[in-house]
Amino acid sequence: MRTLPLTLAAALAATLLLTACDDGKTGDDDAKNADPANGSACAIGDLGVEVGAGAAPAAGDTGNVTVTLTNQGAQCTLKGFPSVDLAAEDSTTSVSPEEGAKAQPLTLGKGGTTSFTITYVRGEAGSAKSLAVRKASFTLPGAPEDAHDLTWSYGEVARRDGSDSGGAAEASVSGFESSGD
Repeated sequence: MRTLPLTLAAALAATLLLTACDDGKTGDDDAKNADPANGSACAIGDLGVEVGAGAAPAAGDTGNVTVTLTNQGAQCTLKGFPSVDLAAEDSTTSVSPEEGAKAQPLTLGKGGTTSFTITYVRGEAGSAKSLAVRKASFTLPGAPEDAHDLTWSYGEVARRDGSDSGGAAEASVSGFESSGD
């Protein structure tokens, strides 16, 4: 009689352990992981894009560029982080997800909106320790070949390690945030 409750408890613990294995990282499997029951992976061509910024006023200050996406097509799913690259005349650097952020799957119906934010530290104009960003480019999880370019008019971006060249930008990208209902 006592064996059944212990067996049931062990099975429940194993199930919970297996469902808690998501480490929040994204990868090339994002397209395969889009839940067909909740729609396919969102494509940039089906989304309206609006950009709002709280630009950093001076070197060393933090700024935010918020990208709002509105689904103009069929229901779709975002599973992972947006992939963001900052491009200067002579180099491009990828922006990492915010430290400790976990991607949450998000389903957008027609007319649904979501947003993500690029946070950056403004660099000193003309400094070798800054990246003179001219363009930000982003793709969505599950659609890495479909990029959208944004003109960057928010000043230079500091390099993460303070090096004179080759250092990654001191910037991060948030996960997708739900908007509205």
